[in-house]
Amino acid sequence: MRGISVGESGVVQPDDVRIIRALQIAPRASFASIANVLGLTEGSVNRRYRRLRADGVVRVAGIVNPGALGQSRWLVRLRCRPGSVSAIADALAKRDDVNWVALSAAGCEITCATQSRTREQREDLLGQRLPRTAAVLDINAFAMLRQFMGGRGHYWAALQGTLSPEQEAMLGSEGSPFTEAPVVTRDPVRLTAEDEKILGSLAADGRASLVDLAAAADSTPGRVSRRLHALLERRVVHIDVEIAAAALGYHARANLWLRVHPSAVKSVGRTLAQEPEIAFAAAVSGPYNIHAVAHCRDLDELFEFTTGRIGSLADLQSMEVSPVLQHVKQAGTLLSGDRLVDTRRTRA
Repeated sequence: MRGISVGESGVVQPDDVRIIRALQIAPRASFASIANVLGLTEGSVNRRYRRLRADGVVRVAGIVNPGALGQSRWLVRLRCRPGSVSAIADALAKRDDVNWVALSAAGCEITCATQSRTREQREDLLGQRLPRTAAVLDINAFAMLRQFMGGRGHYWAALQGTLSPEQEAMLGSEGSPFTEAPVVTRDPVRLTAEDEKILGSLAADGRASLVDLAAAADSTPGRVSRRLHALLERRVVHIDVEIAAAALGYHARANLWLRVHPSAVKSVGRTLAQEPEIAFAAAVSGPYNIHAVAHCRDLDELFEFTTGRIGSLADLQSMEVSPVLQHVKQAGTLLSGDRLVDTRRTRA
């Protein structure tokens, strides 16, 4: 496995990357536990994490899975009039029911992902607001059918090898590891008012202590601990470690739209999930039956990756590579340039 490339600016140091990897595996682990595994001091881990967060390199947040609440998830491609995409993308990024926004196709296309908590919310966005936007020329919406990669548990394979297997075993893992599963559960969870308060606090800070979560939910740390465990086990929420990929030397991002033989969708999706460059992969409805997001160091590496390992996949019929010009929002976190912006923390 190739090692991670530290950014040329020198802001992100090797120990920083080791801390990020430790957080991927156990995002709510104490600084003392992480320090013990990495051979650092607790104070050093604390300072480095807070600097990485302040610099917009990393953010830990609780991300709600609408599928666990019985709601489908959709990918949307919007073709817009030249000069209008920035305003539309910014408006979409401000919506809580849109958790991923990127600009591509020479600045004329927006790709976004919805995470609507109710059917009415989704239908309002896809059936009313977007079609009535004058600057939107064309809309294509694709239902997510099966997720192969992404969310809690995928750990972004590019960071594998940063820690030894023994160190990763010492850290363990919080919550259920990611396994391939239906996007929408057949037994949706009904959230209580207490659940909503817990989820709200985790959205602001995925490492919020049980004491803080209990205070926010007007409950006790013991009760909150049990409820949080249940929410994690039922995949209502996962504690996500968002990373500004460019800060780690990954400057070329692209949406990949693959058309494969229907009988090969699962095998190709599972193969993509093992590739270090792939940060997300899912089976979708529409003319392309697999969508993936790739992070590469530069366009040449993207070319080699897509023409070599992806292009040689059995049963691949066609592929569209759409480089991302600007990432506006990822996993619910806004970006400014190539850095994460913790708007919830700023408002607080």
